[in-house]
Amino acid sequence: MKKLPARTMHFALPLALTFVMTFLVSGVATIRAVGFTAGMTSKWMESWMASWALAFPIMLFLMPVMRRVLARFIEQK
Repeated sequence: MKKLPARTMHFALPLALTFVMTFLVSGVATIRAVGFTAGMTSKWMESWMASWALAFPIMLFLMPVMRRVLARFIEQK
């Protein structure tokens, strides 16, 4: 299988990370809010997509900012 070029990592990493994290966090939040009831799955998917739509662009913006901030406190190799 052919791999994507290395330059796509800056886009692919936040895409994958936000996709998985918002899936899990919105699931926990939905179950806590409505419990295991009829329609819970559709509420979860709605929450997940809304969360992901917000989280992904924020992550694209914040990852380079946070790298610069943390570089001030963490020794580089």
